[in-house]
Amino acid sequence: MKVIGITGGVGAGKSAVLEILRSLLRCRILIADEAAHEAEAKGQPCYDELIEILGSGIIGEDGEIDRKKMAAKIFEDGNDEVLKKVNAIVHPRVKEYILRLIDESKKEGKYDWFFIEAALLIEDGYKAICDELWYVYAPENVRAARLKESRGYSDEKIKAVMESQNDDETFRENCDRVIINDGDLNKTRENIENMLKTID
Repeated sequence: MKVIGITGGVGAGKSAVLEILRSLLRCRILIADEAAHEAEAKGQPCYDELIEILGSGIIGEDGEIDRKKMAAKIFEDGNDEVLKKVNAIVHPRVKEYILRLIDESKKEGKYDWFFIEAALLIEDGYKAICDELWYVYAPENVRAARLKESRGYSDEKIKAVMESQNDDETFRENCDRVIINDGDLNKTRENIENMLKTID
């Protein structure tokens, strides 16, 4: 079973690429954000630590952490230190969870591929876990348009989120392959099919 990390900036269309991969391969897909939800749930160790840093204003009516409120709090003052502290709490727990799932999937023997999707694969040392890292690329203007349409982000929020992530050069330097996803999904699918033929 090959373990592949799928990464790229916000709005690059990682989810669309994963849907194409799901249709082509016997694969298990893990979205790191979903694993983070588990780690941040009430009763989990991350819950109290995050509230200590960000304040009780991030708690929703159901008593769980409200992801939108948490994101707003992290990015409101443009302070990288806050984001670093949050990542230092959440990401080690997410990594433990992912390693456990990879191990389980290998034992099950049902899948040929295991895809992990996360924006921070490079920073968090996933190169050591994955056989390869694949970078989903889209130009900034395309990403910004997607974020406005799908998430209703303002220009200021888009700028803040993009600036907090790796630039194109860093992604390319650290990834083994690049998937261009600039709008035409049929073209993206064709590119992926051709790329898969080059992998043993």
